[in-house]
Amino acid sequence: MDIRRQSEDLRRWLTEQALPLWSATGYDTARGGFVETIALDGAPTQAHRRARVQPRQVYCFAEAGRRGWAGDWARIATDGLAYFDRVYRREDGFYGALANADGQMIDDSFDIYNQAFAFLAFAYLARVFPARLEEMAGRSNALRVALEQRVRHPVAGFEEDQPPRLPLCSNPHMHLFEAALASEEVEGFDQAAWANLADEIAQLAMDRFIDQDSGALREFFDHDWQPMPGEKGRIVEPGHQFEWAWLLTRWGERRGHAGALAKARRLFAIGEAHGICPTRKVAVMQLLDDFSVHDPVARLWPQTEWLKSAIRFAALTEGAEREAYLVSAGRAIAALMPFLDTPVVGLWRDKQKPDGIFIDEPAPASTFYHILCAIYELEDCLRRF
Repeated sequence: MDIRRQSEDLRRWLTEQALPLWSATGYDTARGGFVETIALDGAPTQAHRRARVQPRQVYCFAEAGRRGWAGDWARIATDGLAYFDRVYRREDGFYGALANADGQMIDDSFDIYNQAFAFLAFAYLARVFPARLEEMAGRSNALRVALEQRVRHPVAGFEEDQPPRLPLCSNPHMHLFEAALASEEVEGFDQAAWANLADEIAQLAMDRFIDQDSGALREFFDHDWQPMPGEKGRIVEPGHQFEWAWLLTRWGERRGHAGALAKARRLFAIGEAHGICPTRKVAVMQLLDDFSVHDPVARLWPQTEWLKSAIRFAALTEGAEREAYLVSAGRAIAALMPFLDTPVVGLWRDKQKPDGIFIDEPAPASTFYHILCAIYELEDCLRRF
């Protein structure tokens, strides 16, 4: 199958180009931590560093090491978490938002999003460093309990902060869901607590995030988990339709929940039918709830989520249905590849304008998490055929 050859090509790009580049240029050995961006000429920038980038990169190198990459992943993952703790960890145990390139925190504000990626890093480090399992389990548990005490929503899910800040958002819950699914698999973690949290977020998504009439997943909500008034409450992101479809499919398969699988299929169908530009053949950034295009810019990461969800559905189906999902996965790879066509191999472009021209800007490190996960998901699902 051509998609197997494409999978092998992507794996070679990852192991021979991207991982070596981002382990060398993408890690600041002098000051510590992962750089925010690398310019397209291959030089690291001095851009401020978002907290989320650090645990995302820790995940990337831990998972690459777990899957056999022979580079210096163990040191990078270890030092990366130490830097994340040293620079971003607040006195209350939560992580702040932004630091400069010299490692000085310049925005210590609370965001669920950043805590979610800390959980993901803890789970993957526990997998690759058995000697640190107890430490990671304890830290994961303590941060989860603190999160529940600080921003637990009275109905379900979490507030954006305390006192409550509007709008409430589905996206941080998506990443908490991802972290919960990873954490419930780690023996030695509080697997029951993580499974319960995964179940709660899945139900919140099916009950509130996903519109009961259209089947589309919204981004922004008021305090009662109703769509935010005005245009903001109408926003639907194709990339998140695919990403939630992927996560709900994983959860639905584990739990034997047919309803989740049905909702995931609908999310995927919406993303594919309405979120792909008919001329550029790429997933765009935003629709409105009538499925009209709201933001036609295409970023790299939605293409990876399209691929992950399509190949996961292909693995769960057979016959003509599987073939249709495989075709879609192939289309997603075709959409992704131009973003990886850069002067320095191993980098990527982030944004494509409506005219098909890529914006000339540095490659963001935050995107590596999406690309690496998609490549591994493609491999894993192809093995199930």
